[in-house]
Amino acid sequence: MRANELTLDGVDDPIAFLHTADIEIDGRLPWSSNATFLVTLRAGDAAQRAVYKPVRGERPLWDFPAGLHRRERAAYLVSEALGVGVVPPTVIRDGPLGEGSFQWFVDADHSEHYFTVLEARDDLHERLVDIAVFDIVANNTDRKAGHCLLAHDTVWAIDNGLCFSEEFKLRTVIWDFAGTALPDAVVPRLDAFTTSVPLEVAALLTDDEVAAISQRCAELLTIGELPADTTGHRYPWPLI
Repeated sequence: MRANELTLDGVDDPIAFLHTADIEIDGRLPWSSNATFLVTLRAGDAAQRAVYKPVRGERPLWDFPAGLHRRERAAYLVSEALGVGVVPPTVIRDGPLGEGSFQWFVDADHSEHYFTVLEARDDLHERLVDIAVFDIVANNTDRKAGHCLLAHDTVWAIDNGLCFSEEFKLRTVIWDFAGTALPDAVVPRLDAFTTSVPLEVAALLTDDEVAAISQRCAELLTIGELPADTTGHRYPWPLI
């Protein structure tokens, strides 16, 4: 299921709904390094939960500038442009605590994560490969197993704020598919990225970060398969 094909409670355009619905804060989500809130969005008879990450709730990072909400939005746009649809719908808008990202809440089974899906759901391995491709293009520095959510009988990739650094510093748990050929459907999308990153993505990042996206896509096409971690160090911590 593509992210932009989600429907729930009569909401057939999640992006428009996220942009325009009224916002009620339900509470702060625990165990997040930044201030992250569960909210309910309401428009007419429709209600949907979302995850709200306001800029003012970010802790300063030495390796990323303030404004991780822009990277959350860019991750969604890149996922859509690649045709993999692994990131839940995400927008930037003003909220009760100021501007931030609002992402469609994935009502997942939290006993499941990347490692459990890898072991028990062969039917979802193609989806995991899509996430692996996305993470390389986005240069994800923090793909923990718990950031792969099982819901609606598919897997969603969340917590994508630590992406798109100019310097290549991929850290992910998804190395089990090293040597797997790139999906046929994604190859022309990667090729398009080598010459032109979508303007809506480019507007959210620096020029050097945009150029690095094209370079990563070109390198991935050159090898034609998912790479291996030859260093043994490209893992996030904790793993889950």
